[in-house]
Order: sequence, then C-alpha cells, then structure tokens
Amino acid sequence: MSDRHLAERLNDEGSELHDARDIAGAERAYRAAAAAAPKWSAPCYNLGLLYKYEGRWQESLQWNQRAAAIAPRNEASWWNLGIAATALGEWDEARRAWTACGIDVPPGVGPPQLQWGQTPIRLDPDGQAEVVWAQRLDPARARIVSVPLPTSPFHWADVVLTDGAEEGERVAGGRTFSVFNVLQLLVPSGFKTFVIELATALPDAVEAFEQCAMTNGGAAEDWGRSTSILCAACSRGTPHEHPPGSSRPAHPHWGLAARDHAHADEIITAWLATTPGADVTIWYEAPLTQPNEPGT
Repeated sequence: MSDRHLAERLNDEGSELHDARDIAGAERAYRAAAAAAPKWSAPCYNLGLLYKYEGRWQESLQWNQRAAAIAPRNEASWWNLGIAATALGEWDEARRAWTACGIDVPPGVGPPQLQWGQTPIRLDPDGQAEVVWAQRLDPARARIVSVPLPTSPFHWADVVLTDGAEEGERVAGGRTFSVFNVLQLLVPSGFKTFVIELATALPDAVEAFEQCAMTNGGAAEDWGRSTSILCAACSRGTPHEHPPGSSRPAHPHWGLAARDHAHADEIITAWLATTPGADVTIWYEAPLTQPNEPGT
C-alpha cells in the first residue's frame, strides 16, 4: 500500500471514530495519516477541526496553519485558523486568516471591528441551545444584545466566540438570517440577569420599561413575547408543521440585565416613579433567589 493510500485509509478511520465520539482514537488516526502523507492537507484540516470542537485552541491553530500552508486555497482551513487565533487573542494571525478568506479587514492592530450587523447565535449548542440575537463584531466574535433566559450561563453584552458553520435560520423583518453556534465565552460583560414579573399590561408602560432599562445602562426584554420553544429539527433549520396552539414562550416574564442588585433596583424604581400604570409583582436574580419588592 502506498503512503497516500495508507493516509487515506487512516483519515477515513479518523472520521469514523470522530463521528462515534472516540476523540482519542480519531486524533491518533488523523496524526498517523498526516505523518504518512505530510503534503496532504486533509488530515491536518481534520485535526484542526477536531481540536476546534474540543476547545484545544493552540493545537487547532497549529494544525490549521499547517493545512493552510499545504492548500492555501482551502478557505475552510483559513476560517478555522481565524477562529483559533481569535480564541487565543492572536490578532495578527486572525487578521491574516480573514484576509485570506477574501474579507476586507481594515489595517490596524488588535481585534478587527467590522460591525457586520445583528445575527442570531445559538448559546450552549449541546445543552439548552437557546438562540438569541447578537451584534457580529467580526467573523468569529459577537456581542449578545438579547437578554438570555435565566437558565443560561451567558448574559447580556457578553462577547462570545462563534463558529463559521451555519446551523439553521431565523426570519426577522422579512429577512432570513443564518444561525451560528457559540463555541465559548470570550469576554464576560459583568452583567447579571433578573426576572421581572410585571403586574401591568398597559402597552405604554411595558414599552417604557425597556426604554428605562436602556437609559439607565441596562437592558430589558419581554421573554413572553420574544421567545418561543422550538423542536430540535425546527431550531436547526428543518421546519415542519406542528399542531395548532402547541407553540408557547420559553419564559412568561421579563428579563432585565443589570450590573447587580442595586442597579436592578435603580432601574425598576425609576420606571415606577416615571411611568403611569407601572407596577411590579416581584423580581429576583436568576437563578431563583429571594423575590424582591421594588425599593428593597
């Protein structure tokens, strides 16, 4: 058997083991394939991919660099190289990768600030898999602009690392947006999530709550209106019919992003003092702690 044929067999074996979640076995097979055919990029790319999904960023960077050097026209290697470099904060290398992908990166140092508009991202893809909206800062970074649900490990304004593969779609304002999975938290915002049970249903009052939160340096979101529970197939881009009335919100109340308890109380107190018809039943920090009355 020639070295290339051996490498192909080992590479296929690695893919099968990776699909079976035998990470150590897949790693050994890919490395053996790369050693058997050092001028073939496929096992190098597969190692970079494996390490990406394992969060082993230095190894992912090195193997994607090797794959890109062997096959410089393979955009996938460059893209994963850019993700790994972003995770490590190696901004010159990230900029080099995005440029190789044909992206117009402004000159400079540090993280590129491309401001690509809002995009939906999937938090904790292997867990709750909540999809929220985020401001895309560059191909691999996004800042969360929704208030994540109280069970989420993420918070409003966190900067997260995103994958480049599209995993489903969302439609908003007549436009279709691709969903990207979050790989890890990059920069925590320092904000906490509070659950607010509003006693009022007056449209002007509840709209004013969102504005009051923004004015006072936080954010508020009506989870009862903005969230819905989807089946896994629909969430990941294979929509199908469901029985009438089966859709329900993921949470019935409001979410408030605030720095701490005192900041949350400041926002709520300001809203109650300035908004006719404003009223709160209870509010508490997520996960559930002792409910608070306004001003306590």
